[in-house]
Amino acid sequence: MHAVPTIADHAADTCAIIVAGGSGERFGDPRGKQFVEVCGLPLLCWSLLAFDAAPCVAQIVVVAPVGREDELKSCAIDILPLMKPVVVAPSGETRQDSVRHGLAASDETLPFVAIHDGARPLILPSSIDATVRALRDDDTLDGTVAACPAIDTLKIVNGDIIESTPDRSRFWMVQTPQVFRSSSVASAHSRAVEEGFIGTDDASLVERIGGRVRCVAVARDNIKVTVPEDLTPVRAILEQRIADAACAGGAES
Repeated sequence: MHAVPTIADHAADTCAIIVAGGSGERFGDPRGKQFVEVCGLPLLCWSLLAFDAAPCVAQIVVVAPVGREDELKSCAIDILPLMKPVVVAPSGETRQDSVRHGLAASDETLPFVAIHDGARPLILPSSIDATVRALRDDDTLDGTVAACPAIDTLKIVNGDIIESTPDRSRFWMVQTPQVFRSSSVASAHSRAVEEGFIGTDDASLVERIGGRVRCVAVARDNIKVTVPEDLTPVRAILEQRIADAACAGGAES
């Protein structure tokens, strides 16, 4: 049984775009890391389960590698008992292009969009909901991002020589999901295309057109799988969550 924690119900008003269009080049697996099995399921499945369990989510769009849409659907979507409607969109040449394709496939009547890296399998429904709720409850914001305050000392370097040590209290480590008002993120992506701008994340696109984006503190274990060794802590955390869910289920029965 692959259990995911759930939270209290509220309005489903968000389209979740899960970006899973990578080729696996950096990870070193020709299948792509989204297909690598972790605790009995392809890596992507864990993000799908979390967003399906988040009450704020009304639709899920999965961005898949071009030409492998059917493979991803059969290997990672159809095997799950998902309750939310799922749409598959083709990836683009860059992550930014892929997100734009996901936006084009989303339900335009939904006021919020949550963009998530499919390589972050440890995201919790409660973190998804908290990030969406922070935006929903503040009309002055254009977006919110899941993040954690920096705890390591940071250095500004030239080559490998330290130039200065900034005040780390002003730095946050940004994760996903990144949640936006649908109109704001659509405008930001359109402007980026028009002006040839490539950002490091979707928040940077919204910021550059004057959008106000807030960091929302979430669990630090929302790890992104980039290289094979990242799977070790991910497996350990998932195994503990599965064991905890099994214990909780046994106690209830």
